[in-house]
Amino acid sequence: MKKLAIIINGKPESGKDFLCDAVIKARKAQKYSSIKPIHRIAKAGGWDGVKDPAGRKLLSDLKHAFSEYNDLPNRAALESYRAFLRGRNELLFVHIREPEQIAAFRRAAGATVTLLIRRPGTGVLQGNTSDDGVEGFPYDETYDNVKTAEDAERDFCAFIDGLFEKYAREA
Repeated sequence: MKKLAIIINGKPESGKDFLCDAVIKARKAQKYSSIKPIHRIAKAGGWDGVKDPAGRKLLSDLKHAFSEYNDLPNRAALESYRAFLRGRNELLFVHIREPEQIAAFRRAAGATVTLLIRRPGTGVLQGNTSDDGVEGFPYDETYDNVKTAEDAERDFCAFIDGLFEKYAREA
């Protein structure tokens, strides 16, 4: 079975989850975010789940700390990737913000493609290195999310179909 892992990134509110969810409805696909284990840690420490600038900075700082300490975000993302390779889905979207984490995951996972989602009006600085450094990586592909929601769903699914044809490999 052919499979493709796509490392996806974009500024906050660029539509990454919305677009991925459209593909998940249309194909055998799933998503994983490298911030997932950090959410659990932050909530245990009192974070209320709100992604305001203070919450985003907390998550970014914790992710950097755990990346340096024991590579937790990347180890968890790689475990999700390995489970994907054993599973029935053909597409995996891996949300990773930081360029150094994207590069590390890509090296460890092997055949992956990187995708930047851009949307006008989403370039507001958030005050943390994770969100503010999104464009600091040489992505393989870019998708400009400029259509209405309904049109974007169809267009992005067709875009992903093209990426699948171009990059998918036998697992």
